[in-house]
Amino acid sequence: MIETVKLGGRLKWHHVSNPTEDDFNHLLNTFHFHPLDIEDCKQTNQRPKIDVYDEYYFLILHFPKFDSQNRFIKPKEVKIFWGEDYIISIGKSHWVIDKLYKEAQEQEKNEEDFEVATSDALLYAILERLMTESVFIMRKMGLELELLNRELFNIHPERIIERMSITRKNIIVLNTMFKPQLRVFNKFESGGIKGYADNMEDYWGNILDYYNKIWDMTEDYADLIEGLSVTFDSLQTNKTNEIMKILTLISSIILPLTFVTSLYGMNVFLPLQENVYAFWILMGIMVLAAVSLVYYFRKKNWM
Repeated sequence: MIETVKLGGRLKWHHVSNPTEDDFNHLLNTFHFHPLDIEDCKQTNQRPKIDVYDEYYFLILHFPKFDSQNRFIKPKEVKIFWGEDYIISIGKSHWVIDKLYKEAQEQEKNEEDFEVATSDALLYAILERLMTESVFIMRKMGLELELLNRELFNIHPERIIERMSITRKNIIVLNTMFKPQLRVFNKFESGGIKGYADNMEDYWGNILDYYNKIWDMTEDYADLIEGLSVTFDSLQTNKTNEIMKILTLISSIILPLTFVTSLYGMNVFLPLQENVYAFWILMGIMVLAAVSLVYYFRKKNWM
């Protein structure tokens, strides 16, 4: 169903949250959009782009969103038709767009003036909200990395491994989401996208600043998680080496003792076997050998 909010004199915001085939036909026949754009709206996982036509622009953008468990980041598609006196958001949009549209509905219901009067300003308001939410998610990722850095020496490495794997996966998703869109947003500030209102260059520049900030944070976090992973692997390897070292030293101490007990377990004539104190003599020799080995290992700083 197509919902519409009227903002000011001519500007209208059409919001189609769950488009049907009738809705697509209405858009095609009323606004005369390109059939390929309508096909893109019917499909998901489209590449980010901005198509320029004489009468309108068509944008497909991706922005991050946490899943229901607030653990994994998923890309959410934002599809917008941008005309001189209208904005059409279509498909299961990001929750930020739904929230902004409900605010516009409330203001229209209460006969309040919405803060925008042109389609360019409305598009800027949508993008700014999406960018602000993306920055919030990036800062949350940064906090998680800081906590991982502090808990790197935790005695429960399996928890660190799980959290680190989730964080690395999220950073990879952010990287693959934001990188292709950088050239799209560059078109706004470079003048490749003219728009319909005057004096919007500073606003588009602000959007690009947001995006560059997000992209820089993504690259920094990718380097940081890689460094933390290498450090964590080194710690675990060192811990494993220490365990193997201790076990090797224990084996080295037990080896001569095992040799003596095995030797005197043979059914042949051996020295001291007729001596009534043979057991205690052998025990003394074994204890002396063990103590000597421990002393030698400590002297070599192997223990």
